[in-house]
Amino acid sequence: MFDLGKFSLLICLPILFGVHSSEASDRPFNLGKTATVEEVAGWDIDVRPDGLGAPVGMGNAIDGEEVYAERCAACHGDFGEAIDRWPALVGGEDTLNTHDPLKTTGSYWPYASTMYDYIYRAMPFGEAQSLTHKETYQIVAFLLYMNDIIDDDFVLSHENIGAIEMPNRDGFYMPDPRPDAQPVNGEPCMSDCSVSTNIIGRARDIDVTPESES
Repeated sequence: MFDLGKFSLLICLPILFGVHSSEASDRPFNLGKTATVEEVAGWDIDVRPDGLGAPVGMGNAIDGEEVYAERCAACHGDFGEAIDRWPALVGGEDTLNTHDPLKTTGSYWPYASTMYDYIYRAMPFGEAQSLTHKETYQIVAFLLYMNDIIDDDFVLSHENIGAIEMPNRDGFYMPDPRPDAQPVNGEPCMSDCSVSTNIIGRARDIDVTPESES
């Protein structure tokens, strides 16, 4: 009996893997094709902490307020205070070392440049990558302004986004306090490490697990 499913798969596989490319014979396994500059650009959208990779563009908080209200406020609130269970984007100062930390773009996020990366890549929810570069700069500028990091007329751009000093910029780096992670003569101990172990703290009992009454 003729199996139409297998026949369709045989037809589709060469198309999916690009074996129809005239260059296929030049590559191992005759699969795929070399990505074009345009194809690479479609995926290479990351913006690094120092701002490397930020697309050319600019925006300020004054213009960003309108864009934020239209594209972000439905979930995050008009002032970044959050609606329902969506995350807050403003506030949370001095809460990270408490039992109820509020992690926002102002209290927690270490780099303005990676704020841009995340917003452009993944927001708005359900409409990822529908924002233009300009709109993204404007939204980031508005959030920075709402968290008292920049003035409302500050022009945020690809040239300065990597230099913005975020309140928690240094909060993601600290020495490893574990005894077995300490270097010996400048080098980490990799085997037969002899270190003393001291209990320096215990987990707090917050009594959140229901107990059986039986």
